[in-house]
Amino acid sequence: MKIGAHVSAAGGVHNAPENAYSERCACFQFFSRPPQGGKAPELTEDGIRQFRSRCERYRLTAYIHTPYYINLASSNNRIRHSSISVIREELERGSLLGVRAVMTHLGSSKDLGKQAALQKVIGGVKKILDGYGGSAQFLIENSAGAGGTIIGDSFEEIGAIIKSVPRYSIGVCFDTCHAFVSGYDLRTAAAVKQTLQEFNKHIGIDRLRLVHANDAKCELGSRKDRHEHIGYGAIGEAGFRAMLGHAALKKVDWLLETPKDGKDADDIQALKALRTR
Repeated sequence: MKIGAHVSAAGGVHNAPENAYSERCACFQFFSRPPQGGKAPELTEDGIRQFRSRCERYRLTAYIHTPYYINLASSNNRIRHSSISVIREELERGSLLGVRAVMTHLGSSKDLGKQAALQKVIGGVKKILDGYGGSAQFLIENSAGAGGTIIGDSFEEIGAIIKSVPRYSIGVCFDTCHAFVSGYDLRTAAAVKQTLQEFNKHIGIDRLRLVHANDAKCELGSRKDRHEHIGYGAIGEAGFRAMLGHAALKKVDWLLETPKDGKDADDIQALKALRTR
């Protein structure tokens, strides 16, 4: 298990490993393109070389998060096709950079029924991965389910999508805040055990590739995606201590996405301290 955080790649992706190292990360996540929209910066040979060499020098494992605007469930073909294209491009870019995986949210079914939206997502995933031969793995991140229309807030939905495309190697990024506000309790060892049993039942624990470690500002089942510093939210220290001690979660990297407000530097140390107790 490595512990790290989301870091800035401002000024070029080659800066992300330096930022991760300065924040005492053992692994890190970054955006390789503007998260709110815009053209992806060119990956030059020198930029790729610097990124790879710095990751190797600092012994860092890297991950890419796709932009926020992704929606594979949209009935607007321009939005849907753009989302498919961007995710595929991020997988290709990630492979050039040597990142381990690229994670994405799936989108919203607000203009379609849930079943029709799921079929859109499944079709989109097939198009993304058809013919892809890169080294970066495609990860689905569980969502918070805000508004009741977001795809991927339940383990059942994620499992159904993965089972519909059995020929592809798809992993899952488990976000602790998203799971909690979607109704999966993580506050005690017993609750963590039950939640991961549900994950295994519907998805398969072997698909778990990464943890997004975020405490939750809002309550269990609230469907409000508000991240909090470790130990200061509704999940609390006991919940994170239980997760850090669970065998399935010891096998994967942990990445923080807690608020960048000056207190986030303490979150890495908080996780390390809870891991050793």
